[in-house]
Amino acid sequence: MDNPDVEAHYSRGNLASILFRALEETGLDPNNLHPDDLAPVDEFHIRGQEATRELIELAGFGPEDHVLDAGCGIGGPARHLAQQCGCRVTGLELTREYCHLASDLTAKVGLDQRVEFQEGDATAMPFGDQAFDGIWTLHMSMNVANKDRLYAEMRRVLRPGGRLAMYEIVAGPGGAVHFPVPWARSPAISHLASAEDLRSGLEARGFRERYWGDVTEPATSFFTAMLERARQEEPPPLGLHLVLGPDMGEMANNMLRNLEEDRIRVVQLVMEG
Repeated sequence: MDNPDVEAHYSRGNLASILFRALEETGLDPNNLHPDDLAPVDEFHIRGQEATRELIELAGFGPEDHVLDAGCGIGGPARHLAQQCGCRVTGLELTREYCHLASDLTAKVGLDQRVEFQEGDATAMPFGDQAFDGIWTLHMSMNVANKDRLYAEMRRVLRPGGRLAMYEIVAGPGGAVHFPVPWARSPAISHLASAEDLRSGLEARGFRERYWGDVTEPATSFFTAMLERARQEEPPPLGLHLVLGPDMGEMANNMLRNLEEDRIRVVQLVMEG
């Protein structure tokens, strides 16, 4: 997945300065933050912290575990996981700007002793075999063209019996996706698998299913509520528009349309290695 087009899609170039200015506008001190202060902007997936908490409960990671967050963004879920479970978390992120900002924010909330970040490609992970007790992903596989290589790397770095928890957007039966969407402004970097292909691909690499759930309905409700708020209110100083940029509104409209037309679906799953 070492693709400059993917990094270009996510990079803003000045995201750190944009974010810290927004924090100050909300009355927060960027040097004296609590992890929850960042939730409006660093939980970069459908349903935000609510979905993160659900995945934490499903995954069942504990304080002795070392967990890999593959495709960690600016680190919100990794920090949430470490804070709630007491585990050690390593985030792997392709986008350099995200990786650097994730490290900076983690230090500012005082979690840098338990959470670290490394720039790298999830299809060629810079880690040894069986390095992690658990792995989780939240909306990262959509940009990965070589799914089998991703699944093989996950299996390689996970210890035997370790758990893989995923919260992913998958292709639905309704046809081609309307673009732009948060993970791609065109089909060139969008590589959705169907739920069936996701399951069979993981099983082919030796993973065993422990839980599978479809959460498309709450995802649809999330975007319906988001767009209703957008019609009635100005955007808050701190929000996902800082990360997504000026076309966030169009992306949100397309997400709702894609969900309603069954072009995409959303799943939660836990597999055992």
